[in-house]
Amino acid sequence: MNLEEKFNLLAEEVKKSMANPDLDIELCFPNEVDQACEIRSYPYLRVKYVVEGHDVYEKEIDIEPMYWEKDIKDLAGLVTFQIQQFMEEIDSVEYGGE
Repeated sequence: MNLEEKFNLLAEEVKKSMANPDLDIELCFPNEVDQACEIRSYPYLRVKYVVEGHDVYEKEIDIEPMYWEKDIKDLAGLVTFQIQQFMEEIDSVEYGGE
């Protein structure tokens, strides 16, 4: 399996484990020219979290070479953890003062 296939599987695994209508996950590759993606050194996941249908927060999670040899499930666990932390931070900002 080449790296592009592996990262596509990773993105699908993360989307399955983070099934949430307020969450959008997009995989971006370094050499991919896409309006939504920036050209970077490493592939990355762009995560968009929409709170109450209007506030949009974004986080980009780089997939650095030190992680490329990891099993898809392990890598998905790391990424999912980062996304959960991101969502918790946003929720505490949005709902913490109420």
